[in-house]
Amino acid sequence: MCTSWRLVSLNAQFISEAGSLIHTSLGHLIYSETQKGEYVKAKGKDTVVHSYLGFPFAKPPVGPLRFSPPQPAEKWAGVRDATKQPFMCLQDKQLVEDLVASISMNIEVPDSSEDCLYLNVYTPSKPGANHKLSWFGGFSSCSASIFDGHVLAAYQDVVVVLIQYRLGLLGFFSTGDEHAPGNYGLLDQVAALQWVQENIHSFGGDPGSVTIFGESAGGVSVSLHIMEDFMFNIPTRKLANYHRDAGAPIYMYEFQHTASILQKKRPSFVGSDHTDEIAFVFGSCFADGHIKLKASGAPVYLYEFQHPPSMIQKNRPSFVGVDHTDELFFIQGTCFAKAHLKAAAPFTKEEEELCRTVMGYWGNFARTGSPNGPGLTHWPEYEDEAEYLGIGLEQKTGKNLKRKHYAFMTKTLPDLIRRDREKTEHLEL
Repeated sequence: MCTSWRLVSLNAQFISEAGSLIHTSLGHLIYSETQKGEYVKAKGKDTVVHSYLGFPFAKPPVGPLRFSPPQPAEKWAGVRDATKQPFMCLQDKQLVEDLVASISMNIEVPDSSEDCLYLNVYTPSKPGANHKLSWFGGFSSCSASIFDGHVLAAYQDVVVVLIQYRLGLLGFFSTGDEHAPGNYGLLDQVAALQWVQENIHSFGGDPGSVTIFGESAGGVSVSLHIMEDFMFNIPTRKLANYHRDAGAPIYMYEFQHTASILQKKRPSFVGSDHTDEIAFVFGSCFADGHIKLKASGAPVYLYEFQHPPSMIQKNRPSFVGVDHTDELFFIQGTCFAKAHLKAAAPFTKEEEELCRTVMGYWGNFARTGSPNGPGLTHWPEYEDEAEYLGIGLEQKTGKNLKRKHYAFMTKTLPDLIRRDREKTEHLEL
């Protein structure tokens, strides 16, 4: 994302009253307003958003391409239909359906397939949405279809791209040598970002103005893309919801928590949920990652999300506060969703205002590298006093987030482990 708004004409020509044609480096896409991917509007906005679904950014990773880096997608003849959700990458569909039901969402979950390297693009119909956000989801269970970019596109006038990549064993299996080096899922993400560089101008986006963002494993992905080995000089800003740092290769059930070295001075945006795996998030990876980010000279903004969505909080035990993924409802503007993803229960008026606030912070960061803007509570940089923003129905700044937890993970616990080892060694002697 760049710091200025620039009009970029959509490279499209109307072919009939029922649809429009988009030119890309691989071929043409048809968008039809009479089929499943119809033009959509978000609640409370008149902006029309076009959704282009199931765009291939690499060859299907099957047969000899299984456990191999992604290969460039082949061109096609004629016009490709971009109105249907793509297959999910291989995962437990019932698990996804149960998850969707547990968070009171109405979504038609597609089948899964190894042929899954596709992305969805959401762009406002008027030209000028030259700021672009690319979203990464989970390492073992996720798909573009369980998210929706049309509200964020409408409210913040940005192009939103939802990226799929290989998951689980197929995405991260490694033998530790040249036969299966692993990290295919991360390489899929890079291939998708390279597609963005080559094609996003056709959707009204600026390839020199890109923000990558993600939650949970998507936050891990953003952190890993800080490393130059993965980014290949792709110009980006980063939004990491629930940030972690990890080494390479990534083992799905054995994360290597080594801090990444920031090679490029780019703004970063980092956060967690109020009660979300505190001991893990605020361990040494949390501290080292943010200290290194800040030491590089790049601005860092830290937040804690503090409001549980009312529609799902009523179904939780009383001791559960804000939980994993709760902020996603507000980042993607689910309060105002009217397309394939809808809430099964209404949000309160206060939560709708929180949706606007959160999308405002995220949109500002995409445009300027800072979340701050008119009408929003000032968000301080994470500097010497470790300031952060508590995001809830009211926004409040604070300092030294989870200081006691951090001290326990970085000082008390290592000291206890060291003493226990010394005691054991003494007894063995």
